[in-house]
Amino acid sequence: MNKKTVPFNEEQIRSIIAKYPTPFHIYDEKAIVDNVRKLIKAFDWAYDFKEYFAVKATPNPYIMRLLQKEGVGADCSSMAELELCDKVGIKGHDIVFSSNDTPYAEFKRAMELGALVNLDDISMIDFMEKRGPLPEWICARYNPGPLLKGGNDIIGTPEEAKYGMTREQIIDAFRILKDKGVKHFGLHTMVVSNELHVNGLINTAKMMFELAVEVQNMLGINIEFLDFGGGIGLPYRPEESFIDYDELSAGIKKNFEAIMEPAGLGKCRISFECGRAITGPYGYLVTTAIHHKHIWKEYIGVDACMANLMRPGMYGSYHHLTVMGKENAPKDHVYDVAGSLCENCDKFAIDRSLPQIDDGDILVIHDTGAHGHSMGFNYNGKLRSAELLLHADGSVTQIRRAETLDDLFATLDFSNL
Repeated sequence: MNKKTVPFNEEQIRSIIAKYPTPFHIYDEKAIVDNVRKLIKAFDWAYDFKEYFAVKATPNPYIMRLLQKEGVGADCSSMAELELCDKVGIKGHDIVFSSNDTPYAEFKRAMELGALVNLDDISMIDFMEKRGPLPEWICARYNPGPLLKGGNDIIGTPEEAKYGMTREQIIDAFRILKDKGVKHFGLHTMVVSNELHVNGLINTAKMMFELAVEVQNMLGINIEFLDFGGGIGLPYRPEESFIDYDELSAGIKKNFEAIMEPAGLGKCRISFECGRAITGPYGYLVTTAIHHKHIWKEYIGVDACMANLMRPGMYGSYHHLTVMGKENAPKDHVYDVAGSLCENCDKFAIDRSLPQIDDGDILVIHDTGAHGHSMGFNYNGKLRSAELLLHADGSVTQIRRAETLDDLFATLDFSNL
C-alpha cells in the first residue's frame, strides 16, 4: 500500500496557478533527491555502482543536473538526449547510449562524448565499422527470448520484443569484437518494465551474472560492467507498494557473491538505468475542471488532455486523482475525467469514484514525473504545458515554459501562400 498524497495544499497550489496557469507538471525536488539517495545507498556494497537516469522519462536539464549532483549518469537513446547531456555537462562513462535501429550519426555523437555504447544487434558491428572506428568500450544488449518467462504489456514477452541479441549472438558478437581490438566489454538487458516484485529483478540479475561467467569461460573476456536496465516499477495504484531497495539489493548481492566473485569478477560494476522509479512518483499534472457533462455517463472536462499525459489513453494506465480541498470528502460520485482532444481515449479516469467536482476545482493527477510531459505531442494543435520544480522551501522554479502557437508554427512557411 502507498498513501497518495501531494506536497502542497490547496492554498499553495492556487497561489502557484496564479502565476503559472494550468495545466502544468510540477516535480517535488526534495522527494526525487531523497529517493535516488536511497537507491544508491542500498547498493553501497557494489563496486562502483552507478544509476543512469533514463533521460527519456523526464528530459529536462534541471532534473538531469539535480541528479548529476547526486552522482547519477544518463541513459540516452537519441541524438536529442545526447545533446542534453552535453549541455548539462554529463560526459564520458557517465553516459550509456542504448539505442536500436540507430543512425550512425547518433553512434558517432555518443562516441564523441565518450559514452558507453550499447549495441542492440550483432549487425551493428559491421554497420559501425564501415563508417568509422569501433570504440574500445562496448556493451551488448541481451534478449533471452523464451528462456525467460516474463515481460509485460510495456515491453512484451522477450521473444516478442524487438530489443537485443540472442545468447548465441552475444557470444559471436564478442568474439568478433575481441578480434577487432575492442578492449572492454559490458552486458545489458531490460526484459521487464514497471516491475513491482523484487524476485523478477533479482532473477534478471542472476541471469546476467551467469551469462557474464559463460562469456568468460568461452571467450576469456572479463565482463567489466553489467546494466540491468530500468525495470524497477512505480505503484500507480494505492493498493500497490514500492519496491524495497534494500530487499532488492540483498537478493542481487547474494547472487553476485555466489556467481561473480568465484569467477574473479568481483570488480564488475553493476548499474541500473531507472527513470520511472526515480522521478515518476514525484511529478504531478495539475489541471482545472472547466466543464460538467451529463449524458449516458457523468463527465468532468478539464483543461489538460492526452497531449499532457498520454499513458491513460495509450496504455489504459491508472493514475490516481486528488481533488484539492476535497481530500477527505466522500467519494460518492462516479465520473469519467476527460480532456478536449478529438479522440474518445482522451480520458484520465473512467468510472472513477471521486468527490463531487465543481467547475474551477483543481485536480491533481499523480505519478506523472516520468513518461508524462516527455510523451507529449501536438496532435489536434495542442500545446505542451509548462514544467515546474517545487523546492523544499515551497518556492517554485519554472524549468520549462508552456508552448505557444508561435512555437507550434515555427517550422511552417506561410510566405508563399
